[in-house]
Amino acid sequence: MKHRAAIAFFVTPFAALFALFYLIPIGYAIVQSLYKVERTGTFGPATEVFGGLAQYRRVFSDSPFWHSVERVLLFGVVQVPVMLGLALVLALILDSGLVRGKRFFRLAFFLPYAVPGVVAAIMWGYLYSPNLSPFTAVTANVDFLSADLVLWSIANVVTWVYVGYNMLIIYSALLAIPPEIYEAAKIDGAGQFRTAWSIKIPMVMPAIVLTTVFSIIGTLQLLAEPQVFRSFSSAVTSTYTPNMTVYATSSVPNFHLAAAFSVVLALATFVLSFSFLKFTQRRGVR
Repeated sequence: MKHRAAIAFFVTPFAALFALFYLIPIGYAIVQSLYKVERTGTFGPATEVFGGLAQYRRVFSDSPFWHSVERVLLFGVVQVPVMLGLALVLALILDSGLVRGKRFFRLAFFLPYAVPGVVAAIMWGYLYSPNLSPFTAVTANVDFLSADLVLWSIANVVTWVYVGYNMLIIYSALLAIPPEIYEAAKIDGAGQFRTAWSIKIPMVMPAIVLTTVFSIIGTLQLLAEPQVFRSFSSAVTSTYTPNMTVYATSSVPNFHLAAAFSVVLALATFVLSFSFLKFTQRRGVR
């Protein structure tokens, strides 16, 4: 600790912004969730009073909210492994040495992530729509916007956007593996598949864990894609995902209940992410 002044100089800007745009809003949301609005009579003036845990009791008795949580959990259980599996395969292909034009394919795989989520959802919404899609032979027979399929149509959009982003993280981890390990594997007679299975995948497991945590957080924060799909499908309601429930509640407006929804959702996200990290750490120790 010989350079405390230098440490403080470099840390202070981050700490100030972190407190201003992260800690203070979280604290404000927690405070707001502890209040409620009361009226004197039917048309009396609205007054904010301390309600304690009244808003949280409403949250835990709100069945549409918990149905939306179940929906995104089902979404994550299917979509996240598919997305990360594709990202891993693409990263291994780029790192295999069998592909020419790596720069082109690396950019091509990553390019969908450069498309804003709202724009991607609008584009895919038109492709799914029976009356607007250029692929009418498919959409006339398969209703991608029906109540049974719309969740997986949204999952396809999210996968299309984020596969390249996760691929780049895993590919960067592959590039960090020392070449000497590959040379030793080659001397031992290991082929491309054996090297990928026994060396590459185990050594990039921290990157896979990192992308999984990001994906868990992103799944529970799902908002833009289903919000856009409301314009294309009546199956997507205002409470289709937890974040949509928060947005719809704040638009009523009922900011105190929306804040309680947000706090519970943030805690659920933390618990799931932390539990996954602890699980992977224990597996690593074993």
